[in-house]
Amino acid sequence: MKHCIHLFVFIFFLQGCTSQPKKINGVSYVASGDPTTQEQVQQVKNLNANYAAVMPFAFIRDLINPTLSFNTDRQWYGERREGVQQYIEMFQKNNIGIMMKPQIWIRHGEFTGYLKMTSEEDWKTLEQSYREFILLYAELAEETNVEIFCIGTELEQFIAQRPTFWEQLILEVKQVFKGKLTYAANWDEYKRVPFWQQLDFIGVDGYFPVSNLRTPTVEDAQKGWQGWKSEMMTFSEQQKRPILFTEYGYRSVDYSGKEPWKSDRKMEGLNLEAQNNLYSAFFTEIYPEPWFAGGFIWKWFIDDAAVGGPENTMFTPQNKPVEHTIQQHFEKEAHR
Repeated sequence: MKHCIHLFVFIFFLQGCTSQPKKINGVSYVASGDPTTQEQVQQVKNLNANYAAVMPFAFIRDLINPTLSFNTDRQWYGERREGVQQYIEMFQKNNIGIMMKPQIWIRHGEFTGYLKMTSEEDWKTLEQSYREFILLYAELAEETNVEIFCIGTELEQFIAQRPTFWEQLILEVKQVFKGKLTYAANWDEYKRVPFWQQLDFIGVDGYFPVSNLRTPTVEDAQKGWQGWKSEMMTFSEQQKRPILFTEYGYRSVDYSGKEPWKSDRKMEGLNLEAQNNLYSAFFTEIYPEPWFAGGFIWKWFIDDAAVGGPENTMFTPQNKPVEHTIQQHFEKEAHR
C-alpha cells in the first residue's frame, strides 16, 4: 500500500469519472522546540483532519544571499530532520497522512517569491544549497512512506530565472522519492509555473481575495469566489491535474477576506464572525468541485491549549468558533 493512499484521485480525475474521491482535509502543523505528543496529535484527530503538513525549514540571511542553513542544532526540534521524522511517525500511528513541505525563511520574514541572485556564481551556489536541502527531506519522505512531497513554497523569481534547474531537481527528487509531488505556488503565481506536467498536484497557497467588506457574509464571500473558481477549473482541465491548496486560511480580524495573505500585526480589529463566514463560504463554493483535491489549513500549533482563543486575531482556528465549523465540515467529508 506504500504511497497508494491517493492513487485513485488521479485515476478518477484523469479519466473524467463522475465519482468524487475523498478530499485531503489537512492542517499545517507548526514546528515546535519539542517532540509532539499523542495528546497533541489527538487534537488534530478531534478536528477530523486526515492529513497534516509537516514543515522543515531552511534559513537564509536576505533576498540576495545564496546559502541556506538547515538541519542544525540552532533550529527548533520540529524544523530539523530528527523532529520532522518524529512528527511524521506520530501522525502515522494515528492514521493521518503526511505532506512534507520544506520551506525557506528569510530573515525578518521577507517574501520568498522575491528571492533572486545578482550573479551566476550566486545562482549556482543557491541551486546547490537548495538541492541539498530538498534531497535531504525527499530521502526522509521516502524512508517514512510519506504520501506527498512538496518541492518548494512560493519561490516565483527562483523558478522564473532558473527553470532548467527546477526541471532537473524534479528528476532528482523522483530518483529518491516514489510518492506524489507538488509545489506550493502563491495564489497569483500558479498559472506561471512551468513544470506542472512533471508533478501530480497543482499546489496553490489559496489566499485569494474574495471580499472588501469588514465582515463579509457567507453569501458575499461566495460571490467573491466565482471568478477564481472558474479560473482554477479551466487551468486544472488544461493541465489535467487536480488542484491542492497547499495552504489556505483566514485571520479572525476585520477585512480578512480582502488580502488574506497578510499577517501584519497592526491589523488588530478582532472579528471572529468574518473568519467563520469566510471558511463557510470556502467550504461551500470550492470544496465540492471535482477538480479540488482538498487542502491544508494555515495554521495549527502543537500546544493547543496555549494558542488561539476568542481574543486572538491571527490565522489559527484553534479555540475559536471557526474550529467547530471546520470540525463539522471535515466530519461530513469523512463520511461522504
